[in-house]
Amino acid sequence: MPIKLLWTDAQDTRIRQMRAEGATWDAIAAALGLSSSTIIERGRRIGARPPPPDFTPPPDDPHRPPLPAGHPRTWGVMNAGTVLADEPYPLPDCLADPAAPLRRAWRLGRTEL
Repeated sequence: MPIKLLWTDAQDTRIRQMRAEGATWDAIAAALGLSSSTIIERGRRIGARPPPPDFTPPPDDPHRPPLPAGHPRTWGVMNAGTVLADEPYPLPDCLADPAAPLRRAWRLGRTEL
C-alpha cells in the first residue's frame, strides 16, 4: 500500500505559484523532490492552473535579495551547454555531512569551533 503524503500549505502554495509562473509539472516535481504524477494529481486537487496563453511573466525585481548558491534558476543557466548541464549543485561538506566541521576541528586539535 502506498504511503499517504501529508501536504503542507507551503507545498500547495509553491505548486500554485510555480504553475502560475508557467512551470511544467516535471519542473515542479523536481523542485519538490516528488514524482510528476503525484504533483499533477495534487495540482488538480488544489486547482493549480497554468497561465493563460498570452501571459508574459513580470521582469525580475532589481531590488530582490540575491538567490542562494546553487539555486536551480541560476545553476541551470550558468551551466547550460557545459559538462555540468544536467548535474545537481554540489553541496559543501558542511551541508552534505553536518558532522564535517566537528571532524575538521578535531583533526586540527581544536576543542571548539
